[in-house]
Amino acid sequence: MKAYRSVFLSDIHLGTRWCKAGDLGAFLSGMSCERLYLVGDIIDGWKLQRKSSWPRSHNRILQELLRISRKSSVIYVTGNHDSFLREFHGSIFGNIGIYRQAIHKTLDGKRMLVLHGDEFDAVMAHGTWLARLGDFAYDGALWLNHGLNAIRAFLGMTYWPFSQFLKHRVKDAVNFISDFEKRLAREVARQKLDGVICGHIHRPELKKLQTGIYANCGDWVESCSALVEHLNGTFEILYWHKNAEEFSELPRVTAQGELILPEALTAEEPEKAAVFEDFPRMVS
Repeated sequence: MKAYRSVFLSDIHLGTRWCKAGDLGAFLSGMSCERLYLVGDIIDGWKLQRKSSWPRSHNRILQELLRISRKSSVIYVTGNHDSFLREFHGSIFGNIGIYRQAIHKTLDGKRMLVLHGDEFDAVMAHGTWLARLGDFAYDGALWLNHGLNAIRAFLGMTYWPFSQFLKHRVKDAVNFISDFEKRLAREVARQKLDGVICGHIHRPELKKLQTGIYANCGDWVESCSALVEHLNGTFEILYWHKNAEEFSELPRVTAQGELILPEALTAEEPEKAAVFEDFPRMVS
């Protein structure tokens, strides 16, 4: 099992057909961490309002998160698709704390702002209706992504996030991402922090900006990526389709999409749930 100091996941979109629940379940089952951050859009409330889609594999993800919370701090930072949880800001359910934003302190003492990032999205600023229209168009791109990768799988080829490739080749999308990063950089400078960890735009990234570190966790509908802080304090973006071989005794996914866990992971754990003692400072 791979051990990390901190793991950051965003844009899982449970409740949608696009969620790569099998891959995520395998990743969660093969790792441990001291602290897990869920950086928004974990549950897709927008989709669940229109049409319910909740296969058993999505329940497995919730079970894995609850399992992790028995021994690790879990901080749920809400996003725009799970904004229905924002009324519970500052609440703790079991061992999971819910916040709008949080501060993560790295091993070397850096203070990182953790937030989903939708409030720095220029499209969201123009109204929810425009964001939902964009969400509808994004669904179309994901349909194309699904069809193309079904053909690639039939031909024995590896997964390729076509919708992400398409999005990153459009000039307006590139400009949007650049503006998004600049807005977040200004917020980091305003709060006098050392960097930011976010999600929202479904583009994994780890780089140095003028005002500090910029890290985007990515997503689990296209890139299947996670931001991790290793035990030595270094940060890295993991891509499941590239790093899966690093995880031993991985679960398997049946043709029906059911996640089958190894026996070692399905046994009941005798330990009682730990109580949080050091949630991150909330940001108003």
